[in-house]
Amino acid sequence: MSTASSRRPVLMRTAAGAAAAIALCLGLVGCQPEPSPTATPGASPSTSPSAPAPTSSPTEPAAAGDAIELPTACEQIYSATMLATLQQQAPLNDPGVTMTSTQVVGALEILTSGIPTIRCSWGAPSETGLATNVSLVDAAQSAAVVDALANSGFACEPSGDGTICRYTQTMIDLDDNQVELTETHVLRGNGWVSTATINFAPEGYTEDIVATLWG
Repeated sequence: MSTASSRRPVLMRTAAGAAAAIALCLGLVGCQPEPSPTATPGASPSTSPSAPAPTSSPTEPAAAGDAIELPTACEQIYSATMLATLQQQAPLNDPGVTMTSTQVVGALEILTSGIPTIRCSWGAPSETGLATNVSLVDAAQSAAVVDALANSGFACEPSGDGTICRYTQTMIDLDDNQVELTETHVLRGNGWVSTATINFAPEGYTEDIVATLWG
């Protein structure tokens, strides 16, 4: 797709609470996420967010004993099969890709607070790609992240020994092209896997990371 500014998707935010849409910085070097929940003029959502509001507030942190060590390279967070698939589809860690792995204000504040983390992106500056962070958090930080996600309209539910939270939204850009945005978060033990995507959803992506990290 073209990287011209007229063809970049326009950001939208949820109307209530903290922002839940993804910061789409794929083609904007140095762009920063904006915490304002106000929708950007010039685009409108084609559908309401597809992730239903959670029926409960799963704010309990994941089991503290299920700990991981922080990977030292992005290649370590994937199985050999998933890594090979991704390498065939997109470049790893292109310096022009600056999107964050969450746009939820409370979660982003923890992510950028100096916690141990490794960031991995797939894609070039364009309208397609993803960003993932694998981070280490304590029990209070884990609970705060889940609270922030649930309060921003994410669907959160138990998953294995942890919690998984998802959000999906379909947008229309200035050229009437459909844009699919997602965020997926897994919190388990001392680990937090956060992923944001735009028009790029490798099958089994998050599940592969979880299986690789926790075994």
